[in-house]
Amino acid sequence: MAFYELRQYKVLPGKMDEWVKIMEEEIIPFQVSKGMVICGSFRGETDDSVYVWLRRFESEAEREALYSAVYESEHWKTKIAPRVPQCLDRNAIVVTRIVPTAKSTMP
Repeated sequence: MAFYELRQYKVLPGKMDEWVKIMEEEIIPFQVSKGMVICGSFRGETDDSVYVWLRRFESEAEREALYSAVYESEHWKTKIAPRVPQCLDRNAIVVTRIVPTAKSTMP
């Protein structure tokens, strides 16, 4: 059964626009190029420290393979990862695995 990964980040003060630009122009396209399914990307409506995104995986084996393809790549390690702490409080990252209910519109 497919499952989702709900990723919640705390963006550092004054860094939301920069973070969204990095996500939309670099991180999401890179991860999609490796096979990730990104279902959504969101920022807080009134709280500029809230950023949330959602990824879908068909199985744990697929998640493991995609994590490896993304996070073990030289591009991630040298071009993307070093910039993340400039925008996010990495200690406040919350990742929740969720599964759709029978009435979900996202199977």
